[in-house]
Amino acid sequence: MIVAEFYIHDKQLSKVTRTVVTDERGRSLYLLVGRWGTQGDALSLYGMNGNLVASIKQISFTFGSRFEIYENYKKVGTLQKIFNWPGDFYYIKQLNWSVHGDIYNHHYKIHHFNKEIMQMVKAAFVTGDYYLLDIPKPANAPTCICIAAVMDYWLYNRNRKKKTASDLNFKLSNSLD
Repeated sequence: MIVAEFYIHDKQLSKVTRTVVTDERGRSLYLLVGRWGTQGDALSLYGMNGNLVASIKQISFTFGSRFEIYENYKKVGTLQKIFNWPGDFYYIKQLNWSVHGDIYNHHYKIHHFNKEIMQMVKAAFVTGDYYLLDIPKPANAPTCICIAAVMDYWLYNRNRKKKTASDLNFKLSNSLD
């Protein structure tokens, strides 16, 4: 089976920037643009011809963030976190896809029951560190890239929220003085 490989420069998915997705030869295939942070924010994935091929929109902060996934302007699923013990587990309604694995280290898979849809790992090259997305069916690439962007967003925000007491600059005072 031929597996299509897609590369995204490390630490680019969760930033408010333009992110280029390339193939194994370094050719630009997609451009991901948009921003995260508030309800209604979205990322849009464009083909290099300028056509919108997929997007993902943040729809809820209540009881965990949820994201709607669109392909060619049609909603294909809603991504939400289901639980995080013993590892993170995410589910995409309508597609019946599950995302599981080591989200912290960008090593996870997307499955439809027992069929693998995508696998993400980190790869190091002379030109830098990349996320490598192995996708057996290239037609799934736009949706998988959007899901990878959400996983990176959740990881980034989870790490940002974990602060220790030394990070908070607590000032202790004695009220009895």
